[in-house]
Amino acid sequence: MSDKTTFRLDMTMMYTMHDALRRELVRIARVTADADDDPRQVLRAAAGWEMFKTYLRVHHTSEDAAVWPAMSEALAGRADDLALLEAMEAEHAAIDPLLNAIDAALADRESGPKRLGDLVDALQVALNGHLIHEENEALALIDATLTEQQWREFGDLHGRRIGADASRYLPWLLDGASPSRTALVLGRLPEQLQVAYQDEWLPAYLRLDLWGSTSQPSS
Repeated sequence: MSDKTTFRLDMTMMYTMHDALRRELVRIARVTADADDDPRQVLRAAAGWEMFKTYLRVHHTSEDAAVWPAMSEALAGRADDLALLEAMEAEHAAIDPLLNAIDAALADRESGPKRLGDLVDALQVALNGHLIHEENEALALIDATLTEQQWREFGDLHGRRIGADASRYLPWLLDGASPSRTALVLGRLPEQLQVAYQDEWLPAYLRLDLWGSTSQPSS
């Protein structure tokens, strides 16, 4: 997704996260469409599925805690803008039950396989639709409403919730990203962490069998 729109606030990490989520949706769909493997077995054992769920939830709960409430306060009385924020929150709320339903289908040996394809399709529709809606409408409103300090607070909260998992999160986030985007994101890190990323974090991530040996597409 293009991030060429000029914003006052730095949206680099937002677009990078959205691109990572889209990438993983493609991989999830590929796993569940592969007739040569039992998709329940692959997803249930896949580090990729667990990482996708974890980082998606961190991203959305951080927005729910640090973005929408601050905006709601600033936009009090502006019905159309508040309706957009309510839509963002509703779209978030619709996604978590789909993740839970997919987990339930993975655990259900009887009827789970019959439900899995439709549930993955529903997840793709819901999450892709939300990302497009946020990029086309909500980011401009965020940019016009939040202060730079409030935006940093959201990023800081997101980072704290990732916590010690940053060594896996950053290579996951940048998997398949352009060299320019990768350099931009890594340039935010202290030099010692940039070295750790190149020498330790990225090699360890590449050794993960993220979606099973036959399910990981080349980036």
